[in-house]
Amino acid sequence: MDIYVSNLSPYVVSEDLKNQFSKYGVVASASVIIDKFTNRSKGFGFVTMPNDAEAEKAIQEMNGASIDGKAVTANKARPREEKPARSYNNRW
Repeated sequence: MDIYVSNLSPYVVSEDLKNQFSKYGVVASASVIIDKFTNRSKGFGFVTMPNDAEAEKAIQEMNGASIDGKAVTANKARPREEKPARSYNNRW
């Protein structure tokens, strides 16, 4: 199960996220999303846990928990929505 984690401190890195969630079970991957232009955290990330029961427990325990001094929000991740292509030259 993929878990969406938001309201992360700008100092939290992927390894921190993995360590926090591994208290509740096996973490296949954890990543903090980085802005490609500023190279800084966007304040959210994703954790993948293969066992759904462990993932549900982690969501319950981590939703509202403090990571690096900030209360984070943890939810089951929704599928990514496709957005229409953007035109940057104002020509169609």
